[in-house]
Amino acid sequence: MEFSRLFELIISASIINNFVFTRFLGLCIFFGVSKKMETAVGMSITFTAVMMISAAISWFVFNFLMVPLDITFLKIIIFIGIVAGFVQASDTIMRKVAPALYYKLGIYLALISTNCIILAVPLINSGEKYSFIESIAFGFGSGIGFALALIIMASIRERLELAEVPNAFKGTPIAFVVTGLIALAFTGFSGLITI
Repeated sequence: MEFSRLFELIISASIINNFVFTRFLGLCIFFGVSKKMETAVGMSITFTAVMMISAAISWFVFNFLMVPLDITFLKIIIFIGIVAGFVQASDTIMRKVAPALYYKLGIYLALISTNCIILAVPLINSGEKYSFIESIAFGFGSGIGFALALIIMASIRERLELAEVPNAFKGTPIAFVVTGLIALAFTGFSGLITI
C-alpha cells in the first residue's frame, strides 16, 4: 500500500500536476535555461536534488521545530532560508566540481533559491501533512516533472533553431506558443489521480 501511494505521489507531481505545464510555476528559469539541452539537463539534475533535499530538511524543521514551538506562521520565511542556504552550498560545490556547467547556468543557479517551485514543495508538504518519505517522493516527483518540462522544451527549441519561423515569432514568442501547446497536452492528464 505504501509503495503505491509513493508511486501515485511521484506520478501526480511529475505529470498530472506538473508545476510548469499545469500550475505555471517556475517559468522564468524554464524559459531561460531551456534553450540548449546541455544546460537543461544540468539544471534538471540540480533542481531535482535541491527539491528533494530541501523537502527533507524542511520536513524535519517543520515537524520537530516549528510545530512544537507553534511558529508555523513563519513557514514561508523559514523555508526560504532553508532553500537559500542549501542552494548557496550547491552553488559553491558546483563551482568547484563542474565549473563549465556553473558558468553556463549563470544567474539561473542563484535564482533557484527564490524559485516558486522550490518553495511550493515544502509548503505543499506541510499543508498536506505528508510523512517524511511522502515529502521526499513529492519532491522527487516535482523535480522529475520540472526536468521533463525542461528537456521537452529544450529538444523542441533546438529544433526550432533550424526551422523557418516567421520573424514575428522568433525567440521567446514561439517558445510561449510551444509551451501553451504542451500545457494543453498535459491538462489531458488532469483528474487521473487526485492528490
